[in-house]
Amino acid sequence: MVVLATKCYVEGDARERALDGMQALVDNVVGDLDVTWEVGVRHDDFVSVTIEGDDAVAARNALGEEWGTIGTGFEDGETYVGTLESWDEDGIVLDAGERVRIPADQLGLGPGSPSQIRDRFGLVQHLPMRFVAGEPPRLADAERDRLFEWTRGDGRLNVNSATRGEVRATINRAGHARDIVTVERLGLLEQSAVCTEGTDPPGLLASVGEYLPAELKCVVP
Repeated sequence: MVVLATKCYVEGDARERALDGMQALVDNVVGDLDVTWEVGVRHDDFVSVTIEGDDAVAARNALGEEWGTIGTGFEDGETYVGTLESWDEDGIVLDAGERVRIPADQLGLGPGSPSQIRDRFGLVQHLPMRFVAGEPPRLADAERDRLFEWTRGDGRLNVNSATRGEVRATINRAGHARDIVTVERLGLLEQSAVCTEGTDPPGLLASVGEYLPAELKCVVP
């Protein structure tokens, strides 16, 4: 079994849709290998995939490369993935199978408190983020680069608690299909709608928000 660094924290029909979508995503990665698999959800909401077959090791490695994995213990200097759990004035906490607190001075995302940084970069709860283990842990350079790149574009609307298909459908329903370039998948239930030039991200949030029971955060260039 491999535990992936993305969570399924919705319930009811939404959970079934999310896991159906996860089946398709796993198939995209390992469908050509000689394996069978079963998607599940661990007690802490992390998605697990039980894999059997001749290519099981290759399949687990491929999924880990695609999503990041949740294991036990960390080695200083190595990069891991955790999901954004909480934040306060002293830093942010990622869930990487255990809680990892990244102090504010190890975020490397410019001035402001962690709450202000979260607003500036559109960090929704449960967003998978890469960090480097150590004393203290810090955000990975690749993660910082990704977030700074978001602020250099034409704006984004980041969403949690919804699949990529659900976000696409909601934006279409709200009449804003022409206002986005694409919807990027950040995690199973965390998405980023990339705005077209001239689109106002806060205006898009106001229009789409009534249709989505989710956390929505803007990235304003």
